[in-house]
Amino acid sequence: MTTIALAPSRLRNLGEMLATEYLVPNGLAGYMMGTAAGVRTRQYHGFLVAALVPPVVRTLLVAQVDVTARIGDTEYALATHQYNDGTINPEGYTRAVAFALVDGLPQWTYDLGTGRTLTETHWMISGQNTALLRATYNAPADAPPATLRFTPLCTHRDHHRRTRAGDPQWRWQVTHDGPTVSVTAFDDASPYFLAAYDDDDTPGEFIPDETWYYHFRLAAEDARGFGGGEDAYQIGHFAVTLQPGESAHFVAAVEREQAGWPKVSGALERERARQQMVMTGLGPIAADDVTAQLRLAADSFLVRRGFVTDAGTTVVAGYPWFTDWGRDAMIALPGLCLTTGREADAAGILRTFAANVSEGMLPNRFPDSGETAEYNTIDATLWFFRAIEQYLGTTNDRALLADLWPTLVEIIAWHQRGTRYYIHADPADGLLCGGEPGVQLTWMDAKVGDWVVTPRIGKPVEINGLWHHALRLMAGWAAEHGADAAPYLAAADSAAAGFIRRFWDGERGYLCDVVDTPSGDDPALRPNQCIALMLPTCPLPDADARRALAAVTAHLLTPYGLRTLAPMDRQYIGRYAGGAVERDGAYHQGTVWPWLLGPYVDTFLRLGGTRAQARALLGPLVDTLRVAGVGSISEVFDGDAPHAPGGCPMQAWSVAALLRLWLTTGADDPPTGTPDVSARNVTA
Repeated sequence: MTTIALAPSRLRNLGEMLATEYLVPNGLAGYMMGTAAGVRTRQYHGFLVAALVPPVVRTLLVAQVDVTARIGDTEYALATHQYNDGTINPEGYTRAVAFALVDGLPQWTYDLGTGRTLTETHWMISGQNTALLRATYNAPADAPPATLRFTPLCTHRDHHRRTRAGDPQWRWQVTHDGPTVSVTAFDDASPYFLAAYDDDDTPGEFIPDETWYYHFRLAAEDARGFGGGEDAYQIGHFAVTLQPGESAHFVAAVEREQAGWPKVSGALERERARQQMVMTGLGPIAADDVTAQLRLAADSFLVRRGFVTDAGTTVVAGYPWFTDWGRDAMIALPGLCLTTGREADAAGILRTFAANVSEGMLPNRFPDSGETAEYNTIDATLWFFRAIEQYLGTTNDRALLADLWPTLVEIIAWHQRGTRYYIHADPADGLLCGGEPGVQLTWMDAKVGDWVVTPRIGKPVEINGLWHHALRLMAGWAAEHGADAAPYLAAADSAAAGFIRRFWDGERGYLCDVVDTPSGDDPALRPNQCIALMLPTCPLPDADARRALAAVTAHLLTPYGLRTLAPMDRQYIGRYAGGAVERDGAYHQGTVWPWLLGPYVDTFLRLGGTRAQARALLGPLVDTLRVAGVGSISEVFDGDAPHAPGGCPMQAWSVAALLRLWLTTGADDPPTGTPDVSARNVTA
């Protein structure tokens, strides 16, 4: 069992509890999410966010479930609500004596006085849009019974939107459907189903009491510049009476049969058994506590497309607001799948994205509402080659390579002759060029209205490192498919010569970030060069690569990853905060990204660093498993100390990078000329 528990001092601090978020996924990209205080601070927080067309069309159905315990004449309200005017009522968090993530599931223990407590656990059924709550009454055998009241606060909306009581669409219908209650929010809305049971399969009594709750504050959205609060609808409550030692269950489900007792009984035990398999039964390396927790976190991002088991696998880039992005999926695939024994999922992801290649390009993302895929990316396709290479290195699955070979040939051909967004190989130097005004093509893709913050039009350094590497891979794979390797070798040699000639800045001692931009070459010190430097085919001589890595170490390395821009640059922004314009303006202008530790450490090891030295860099990031998105790793951190976490609290490539690095470092190997890039300035 893996447990992350909040210290008692944090339980009394509402601010700490509001800043501690949990996530419970269902393997379809649906989820439940909230804070340790039980307060919803995001529009995405909810008891049941269903993926109605997995992994998209994510819909908030049940915003919150308030629990009240009545013992004799005394009521104990265990919920906590925060309103726009600052009111906090009730204050159930003050009764919490424990909060922990136990094998990935949130668990609260509340004080009910005179030696009595209530333990509340939330979870979802894997592969279903079904959310459950178990409340266990812990008390001496001679204690009086407790009557629990479960009050669901309902809605039916896209998880990116808000519920407003004044919206004329609402046509609430609440009806009994056997032991369940059917809730229909508006005309033509599909119903969803709610129920409560005791341990003996007896349905709880439902007492209708329909009313609106107004003006809940969503503090995290306020901080992101998206204020305004939200309303929710109370349909009534379910009452279940328990004797000491007994439990009650509340369930919310999209399918009526999933809300029945046969599906609820034993569901928690089945989910815990599944989690144990994720933590210990997958992957060749034994699960220490960090590995176990990171495997659980990794599991949350691997989801099915559709409800059938052979529908294909994809990667959710981050919770709560991202869907599956091609770039993120390819970068995260080794950490999420190949270090966890999930090679079949890796193959499924590669096939899923290969099937969606268009004009030689992988899709950048599949929109959350299920529209046509978007192709505005220059790097996702190149990371595809790297992911295939790493997959083959783990599995030697030549059959998959044979299936993908025609697609790979097509991709290279499109890039050589030209595809969308002026992406093409420049015959003058063999390098890959691309971009046009108003479009962001690399991973540094922040855009506010028409403002592309880091356009990087021209020839970005990491793109050309990956392009050269893809050409070398194609040359190596050509023979086994009866193809001529010579054209790929010639193109790779041209790109290698162009890379050294165009990117290396000997005076500054590192690689330019972009060459041939509309304004000339861009010498900004950014971490993108590490992506090129990490590759086994990197054309830059090792001596120069060590100088570049030393510059990155001195100016970009922090305890939580790499800054996206050196602090001495006049465009550097050290805080990721404020509204959308401020945050997106800082996103790649100094903000720290944990996933970049992957390329940094890979470069460090390639140039002779030891695994023990690399492991020493990971400790601070491991410690963040206990903060922000508890049990997971945040998307970004501030560039300036103390490097507060921000962005998505659960990010796929952050988790993937840390998991992969954790499993490949630690046990040391003999040093082979360790470069002078030790972890100095890691607290900068």
